[in-house]
Amino acid sequence: MTRRDLLAAAGAWTSAVVLLRGQHGVARQHHPPQPPDELAGPADVTLRIGEMDLELAPRRTVRTLAYNGQVPGPLVRARRGRPLTVDVWNDSREEDIVHWHGLHIPPEVDGVYEEGTPGVPPRGGRRRYVFTPEPAGTRWYHSHNPAGRDLKKSTYSGQFGMMVVEDGNDPGDYDQDVPILLHEWDPYLRRNGPLDVEFKYFSINGKMLGAAEPIRVRQGQRVLFRIVNASATLEHQLALPGHRFRVIALDGNPVPAPMWVPVVDVAPGERVDAIVEMDNPGVWLMGGLKAPQRDAGLGIVVEYADASGDPRWAPPSPFTWDYTVFGPPAATRPEPDGRLTMAFRAKDDGHHWMINGKSWPDTDPIVVERGRRYRWVLDNQSADPHPVHLHRHTFELVSIAGRPTSGVWKDVVVVPPWKQAEIDVVADQPGLALFHCHQQFHMDNGFMAMMIYQG
Repeated sequence: MTRRDLLAAAGAWTSAVVLLRGQHGVARQHHPPQPPDELAGPADVTLRIGEMDLELAPRRTVRTLAYNGQVPGPLVRARRGRPLTVDVWNDSREEDIVHWHGLHIPPEVDGVYEEGTPGVPPRGGRRRYVFTPEPAGTRWYHSHNPAGRDLKKSTYSGQFGMMVVEDGNDPGDYDQDVPILLHEWDPYLRRNGPLDVEFKYFSINGKMLGAAEPIRVRQGQRVLFRIVNASATLEHQLALPGHRFRVIALDGNPVPAPMWVPVVDVAPGERVDAIVEMDNPGVWLMGGLKAPQRDAGLGIVVEYADASGDPRWAPPSPFTWDYTVFGPPAATRPEPDGRLTMAFRAKDDGHHWMINGKSWPDTDPIVVERGRRYRWVLDNQSADPHPVHLHRHTFELVSIAGRPTSGVWKDVVVVPPWKQAEIDVVADQPGLALFHCHQQFHMDNGFMAMMIYQG
């Protein structure tokens, strides 16, 4: 199928969209500015993109783009099935776009140029997006601009925030609901060895370790931590010494077999909901397993009432994160309606990425029919783990590195180096849907494809 065929299959609404080839080879779609008088009535949520000086810690300030002058952006709580109106203003110097990660919403509001969502014009421009949040659970939002080698844009910036979609079915068997958003700052390109991105500083909820107010708890409480990895490129392992995490949801979707684990492993774009029983009084450091990252800010203090002193840290017992333990192996599984294998590997230069031998925008489209179930084999032919994300859909894990599972639904899955992951995708959200690695540097360097519905 040619690129012309792909656009024709996308639907009649794309005929009004002019495709432009942007910098770094990323296909862009341009829409005319939206006049302010088209926006009648108040919005439920208003986000304003602009530059700010973010104080990560005393005498440690970074200049970044952010929403509403804060990092993370405002916590958005929405009701499942109830239409939500969002106004986005853009005071920055470039067009931008907000992606609503994990929602089943139409492509024209998903927040992706390649799917046809109109961006927000710069220098005071405004767009209104109206959608009905589905499904319930921990979601998040972030810029979906291409960044390339401009490490001040998109997911390298402070443009990220949490969204919680509620449906009234949460059992509420916890005493506190605490958001945890992981991020890094001052990125730079490492040039000795393979070209890659490194960072000087790390944060939880926009603050380096020691600069934020502690998470204050009482003995006997159950605390729900909603953990989002808002990193542009890095996978993180998080521990709370003296405590364990009971993982109850992955990517906002309840797991069939909640498990107690000493470490939460979360890749770019992923979310983990975990309950911690506060049964070990003291002052503790919740942070990344890697000491250099903790020293550079990746941590936050958890403080029990009436406790004092320096926060304590101790490495957990050796532990390997495994998605498959959160769902039982499937005794029987319906035969899929179609099968597809996608092989991921780098070009000879080591940093441009290909799916089945082609880089975006020349990757072959993934063609599906509405209502059918497809088995995708994701074959990682590289030494890098790849957190791959499918927009506007949720898929079921079938196996990871040969280990079967069932009932675990996600929208990002990490395909281990030199291994395969199998997922089942139900084609139930018609329209364009972008598939890409959520590692920003990989995505900007060709690791994308488009899923389209035919017929």
